[in-house]
Amino acid sequence: MQPADYHLNMAEQSGLFGVTAPLAARMRPRKLEEVVGQAHLLLAGSPLQNLADGVPGGATSVILWGPPGSGKTTIAKAISASSDRKFVELSAVSAGVKDVRDVIEQALSTRDLYGQTTVLFLDEIHRFTKAQQDALLPGVENGWIILVAATTENPSFSVITPLLSRSLLLTLEPLNEVQLAEIIDRALSSEHGLRGKFELSPAAKSAIIQLSSGDARRALTLLEASAAVLGASTGSTVREIDEELVAQVADRALLRYDRQGDEHYDVISAFIKSVRGSDPDAAIHYLARMIEAGEDPRFIARRILILAAEDIGLADPQALVVANAAADSVQFLGMPEARIPLAEAVIYLSTAPKSNAAYLAIDEAIKDVRNGQSGPVPKHLRDSHYPGTKALEHGKGYIYPHDEEFGVARQQYPPSAIAGKNYYNPTNHGLEKEVAARLEKLRRIVRGD
Repeated sequence: MQPADYHLNMAEQSGLFGVTAPLAARMRPRKLEEVVGQAHLLLAGSPLQNLADGVPGGATSVILWGPPGSGKTTIAKAISASSDRKFVELSAVSAGVKDVRDVIEQALSTRDLYGQTTVLFLDEIHRFTKAQQDALLPGVENGWIILVAATTENPSFSVITPLLSRSLLLTLEPLNEVQLAEIIDRALSSEHGLRGKFELSPAAKSAIIQLSSGDARRALTLLEASAAVLGASTGSTVREIDEELVAQVADRALLRYDRQGDEHYDVISAFIKSVRGSDPDAAIHYLARMIEAGEDPRFIARRILILAAEDIGLADPQALVVANAAADSVQFLGMPEARIPLAEAVIYLSTAPKSNAAYLAIDEAIKDVRNGQSGPVPKHLRDSHYPGTKALEHGKGYIYPHDEEFGVARQQYPPSAIAGKNYYNPTNHGLEKEVAARLEKLRRIVRGD
């Protein structure tokens, strides 16, 4: 008996679609060369192409890691349609250990009777428990099945190490605007889609792309829902889907946000100034606008890191640690989960004490260096470990601070050209208030101020 999902998959491969099949299912490519996006994984000679072509030695189990709607299932099904291998599909949401063992048992029978290899596509493998993933190991290790697994979560945390080591990890990228536009155009012109039934205004297409956030399935779902509403609401020959209809179907306000336009710069500017101005509510609002507009979360994370260093600095050194942790979370988790650590970092930074003293210090020092205010390094600070330095009196007179009573020695550290100049001027905000008091004492001892 075949897994439940197998029959639906075979119907899709044969083109036996009922009238109720979703547009996203009807438009799913049947060949690997029809897949939009992920060109870095589909080059000639790549593991996926070899798997599809049935190249000897190309039967490598793979784990496809990428955001929703980036093509994981599409690639798996295109591989099945391109090769003469038997294709079986399971969903980790509904399948269990028994289903996995049944597939492996059937794969052995198919191999022995017909000499045919079985490809098992396992969707959402991160939902499988360790025991369920362990059940896959004999089949993968002995080559009884070729596993093509899909996950939206980092496999390093969601897939057991033995399975990872026996599979090739391939990372999919979110679809960009050009690729989403191509998919939408295909759906409007294809006989399997909406050919001749509806038109889409440029503004409506931009809205669908914007609301899809790199997810092809979401884009086609929005297009189909908009067409359904338009078809039911008018008896006229007008069949153009406009921006307002898309907004109505999406049940949300369309953000006028062009990632290469003025709105991009205006929103990020307002975001930065809100964090700097200690207004967490405004900062979270602008963060939400960027997320919903499909802004690259790595760009947001970089801005948060800069904010932590430039606007908070040593008033709260922990801010940079929090910001860096949020940036790491973006890489490990991806969206939409990464929105949570991003929000935590934004709130932390917004409510933290502020100081740009370190930022001003380095910029002032760089300015002096560029203007030629450098001068030679004082002799007592120069390196004295290479031959000939003794005759040059390098290191002579240097006082080792650890030998002094307070661990601080009175001696000249900067070049004479800038001696006595203060680059770092701490504020009285947060931890810097304590730093300022300590620095005053240090300068008094070191310089004799």
